[in-house]
Amino acid sequence: MPGSLHPDQRIRQQCDGLAPQDTSRLPCRRPYGLTRRRWLALAGATALAAGLAACAGLPFGNDYTFSESQLQRALERKFPFDRRVLAVLDVNLSHPRLTLLPERNRLAVSVDATVTHPFGGAPLSGMLAIDSALAYDPATMSVVLRDPEVETFTIDGLPERWSRQLNAAGALIAMQLLQDAPLYTFKPEQLTVGGLTRQPGAITVRSHSVTVKLESR
Repeated sequence: MPGSLHPDQRIRQQCDGLAPQDTSRLPCRRPYGLTRRRWLALAGATALAAGLAACAGLPFGNDYTFSESQLQRALERKFPFDRRVLAVLDVNLSHPRLTLLPERNRLAVSVDATVTHPFGGAPLSGMLAIDSALAYDPATMSVVLRDPEVETFTIDGLPERWSRQLNAAGALIAMQLLQDAPLYTFKPEQLTVGGLTRQPGAITVRSHSVTVKLESR
């Protein structure tokens, strides 16, 4: 409706207008024995305290922050991971290590890789390194990994012809393992502040945490 105010604006105006002098218009009758000045002072303090308490809970500029350790624990739930690739190589991925990349607003994941092969001898060891963006998935109310990219996939001692193919297979493994993997799932009550529903918006990767902006719908 034209001229109508959003609930945030209406509440903010009420908060901005709070002042002790408004109590001169209070309809309440002062108790017997209190002077008018004393009654106005008490009523003004009560009204101002109530108004400030209401305003303190307003979600202006709210955000939600996850620590690096929280994200690391969430990532660890995806491992160990086993997959056969190239029809003959059995790949095991374990011990993920998370690194935040604030300069690129992404995060990096490196994992230990072990390959069991048909050439005989002990399994071969190496490392898979991936970096990924973050996104909010409304369907699951989760912050998830999005568009993971393989940086390196190296296995020491693997014949060259297999190494080239393994790197190509690494991109598929990364998508299967990490695409849309949830790192944090919101509870409904976390997205309702002061009776207003919030929608996770911009996600910012910092040095030791990730911040999700909560915006008005």
